[in-house]
Amino acid sequence: MSFENFRVPYEIDANYSTKVAYFSMEYAIHQPLKIYSGGLGFLSGSHLRSAYELRQNMIGIGILWKYGYYDQERNQDQTLNVTWKEKTYSFLEDTGIKFQVTIHDHPVWVKVWYLNPETFKTAPLFLLSTELPENDYVSQTITHKLYDANAATKLAQCILLGVGGAKLMDILNFNPEVYHLNEAHGLPAAFYLYQKYQQNIEEVRKRLVFTTHTPEEAGNEKHDIYLCHKMTYFCGLGVEEVKSLIGEYSDMFNHSLAALRMARLANGVSQLHGEVSREMWGKYGNICPIISITNAQNWTYWADKHMYKFREVGDDYGLDDRKKWMKKRAFEIVADQTGKLFDPDVFTIVWARRFAGYKRAGLIASDRERFAELMNNTKYPVQMIWAGKPYPMDHPAIGEFNELVHLSKNFKNVAVLIGYELALSKRLKQAADVWLNNPRVPREASGTSGMTAAMNGAVNFSTDDGWIPEFINHGHNGFVIPKADYRNMSVYDQDQYDLNKLYEILTGEILPLYYENYSTWRQIMKNGMQDVRFRFDSSRMAHEYYEKLYNA
Repeated sequence: MSFENFRVPYEIDANYSTKVAYFSMEYAIHQPLKIYSGGLGFLSGSHLRSAYELRQNMIGIGILWKYGYYDQERNQDQTLNVTWKEKTYSFLEDTGIKFQVTIHDHPVWVKVWYLNPETFKTAPLFLLSTELPENDYVSQTITHKLYDANAATKLAQCILLGVGGAKLMDILNFNPEVYHLNEAHGLPAAFYLYQKYQQNIEEVRKRLVFTTHTPEEAGNEKHDIYLCHKMTYFCGLGVEEVKSLIGEYSDMFNHSLAALRMARLANGVSQLHGEVSREMWGKYGNICPIISITNAQNWTYWADKHMYKFREVGDDYGLDDRKKWMKKRAFEIVADQTGKLFDPDVFTIVWARRFAGYKRAGLIASDRERFAELMNNTKYPVQMIWAGKPYPMDHPAIGEFNELVHLSKNFKNVAVLIGYELALSKRLKQAADVWLNNPRVPREASGTSGMTAAMNGAVNFSTDDGWIPEFINHGHNGFVIPKADYRNMSVYDQDQYDLNKLYEILTGEILPLYYENYSTWRQIMKNGMQDVRFRFDSSRMAHEYYEKLYNA
């Protein structure tokens, strides 16, 4: 295949003719391609799938991570062991394209791999690698580990994605009308364009859009501006020039703030997150407008089609039988990993996503007495599964994971699984009767795991954060912990309030309904399946990106 004057290799729908280059540090496209860590990757993977289904004129740019994010294994005592193994992919095509980018005032060779749209039914994806014999070892390590803990290496990764991706667009002669930064990792592309267009910031703004995923200012990445300059992050601009261009004179370079001042338009990833972002960034001034485009997931990839067919024809027996069969299949993974035999007839709670402090993986178990009472309940038996990957250097999150591992040893009906990637994620959503989601409000920008859970017959039970206010109608299609006046609460009081409400709703509403009025429970499950089907399918999201962000 020739990559000269590259065009998207399928017929473009006229509604989506605007040429878009989509920059993301991670893509969760299919289980065999391990270049993702969590929600950001799940989102960009679904986005590329829907871009393909809608025949959009979009291409993705990412990085081919030699060791992926990391491999989740166990120590002898079952606690978490972080390992890195080299990944190889026979299905990626060598484009034959090699070029250089400047990182740390040093030329670094970049090799380009291509994921054909027909391989996994996605928009075309180009993946950059520095794993070349022409590079010294330090340069090769740039594409070793996703989100490397070393600040200089992480900045080098951002330069590779942004400058390397923008330079690739020129080499391909693709000429994007829109450069879409999914998070601020690819921001160096803006400085590349600034130099390309003779330092005319309006020419950059015309082409640049930005999606922010972080609802807290402290969570947005900042680096020493002199380190950024030393790494050649600014494509040859001096520190004072950058400060003047961005209109920010601190020595800490705020990547998101810079993106908001260099883009023409940005979006938050839920209605609530859009509001939080406008309030959070509004005080800075001179930022672009921030709209809301709520995240979604690809129904074609995630949904259990058999359940939807049974639902459509009103076959409740078929629906129940299918759900029970999916639970049984998933429980074989539980048995294989933990030696515990779970029962598909027993109500099963699953908490599975990235382990991070604000997501409060262990909230339900933080009151040991109440948790033991729940797990030993003979009238309404319960099974509990945890899974997820902490960031490999996030020691508090790893500690929380390991604490739950040790807790699980006291119960036959509690399991903590490893290897939480796309395949296990789908199985656990199929295993869940309730998909538990309890982030500290308003810390979750969107969260999408509950969408794909509902697509597999799991009922969402959540704090009222992220996408949830747009979805859950309590007792109709899910269950939600009502908001309190969190702004005037300490973190401890917020956690206690949410914990008490969690148990109140779980033991007072959910369990009696499941065991004593299953027909109503089934209806709630069916309502959730229906309500998530179109409003939270990424085809709606991909359409809105063209309508509200690219063509606006």
